[in-house]
Amino acid sequence: MHFMDDSLYPENQEKLVIQVAPYGPQWLPSDSDDIAVTMDEQVQKAVDCWNAGATLLHVHVREEDGKGSKRLSMFNELLARLRQAVPEMVLQVGGSISFAPEGEGEEAKWLDYDTRHMLADLDPKPDQVTVAVGTSMMNITEMLDESDVAGTILQRPEYHKAYSEMVSDSRPSFYLEHLARLEAAGIQPHFMLGHVHQLESVERLIRKGYYNGPLILNYVAIGGGAAGFNPADLIEFARRTPDGAVLTIESAMRACLPMNAMAIALGLHVRVGIEDNLWGRKGERMTSVEQVEQMVRLSNEFGREVATGAEAREIYRIGETYSSVEETLAQLGLPQNRRPGQRGFIVPGAGTDSIVVPSDAGSLAEVREHAASTR
Repeated sequence: MHFMDDSLYPENQEKLVIQVAPYGPQWLPSDSDDIAVTMDEQVQKAVDCWNAGATLLHVHVREEDGKGSKRLSMFNELLARLRQAVPEMVLQVGGSISFAPEGEGEEAKWLDYDTRHMLADLDPKPDQVTVAVGTSMMNITEMLDESDVAGTILQRPEYHKAYSEMVSDSRPSFYLEHLARLEAAGIQPHFMLGHVHQLESVERLIRKGYYNGPLILNYVAIGGGAAGFNPADLIEFARRTPDGAVLTIESAMRACLPMNAMAIALGLHVRVGIEDNLWGRKGERMTSVEQVEQMVRLSNEFGREVATGAEAREIYRIGETYSSVEETLAQLGLPQNRRPGQRGFIVPGAGTDSIVVPSDAGSLAEVREHAASTR
């Protein structure tokens, strides 16, 4: 992303989209008073987060016994109820479905490819499904200390070992097919990327024509195979992200607040919720709703407005697709692919019809509408 002299002024930034992940499939009900178990409680949790200011809901489902559900029928039921309860909220289903161990001493692992492909058949369909690109370690315990896991199952050696050995399994044989299925179903992929090299892989997918659409990203700073909490890595990822992409910062435990504060200041977007973080000040628990409210307060202090549901859909470009590699690259502000015999560095937009945006164009949607009409 290209930061200009005025890019840090809130009046020049997109309104803030607050993602919330309140279901926490890795936790058991004994880990937190903020875990919704029954279907009614899970729906009410979404309503409470919406009322607090969140406009995107990261969806997992819990069985009546308190364990994370791996049944797609449960996802269908929850999605149907959420469409009624929070109709303006962007609904994003977690692409792992659930990685929680079935019992003590068992592995924490992502489900098989065929099962995850079935997310494209959810009914009603979600707005987004998260997609990992590139198999890597997903050791969610690596950067946690004793205060982070106090009072949770991660204090127990068998669960700590299970999660320390977890792998995010996403090889080309999975994600190429998965992207095709999501596209056919009209579901937007939301790419969950742990470092710039995964971002490079996504750009290659676009340049080869495997994905034509808006580039919606989470920078996943959780360590253990993904980026850690180094601010320099966050800045580098933002710098390498195309100007036309949408970037949200996701982190872990008490690092969520400082990482999200940087995201707000930079004009990026934020994710909160007990899936990522259980804590406020050290030793003090914080609910998902309280974390959303904190982001609203912080954004107000910066002078940056919080997006409504309709505005979040506009920012995410829900329902928008592109017809070619060339159009996708142009929309993202990336250089076109090199033509045979073309030498030197390639300037974005060079060799294409120039687009002049009127000075009175207001919203991002109006700018894009004008750009499309002039092609």
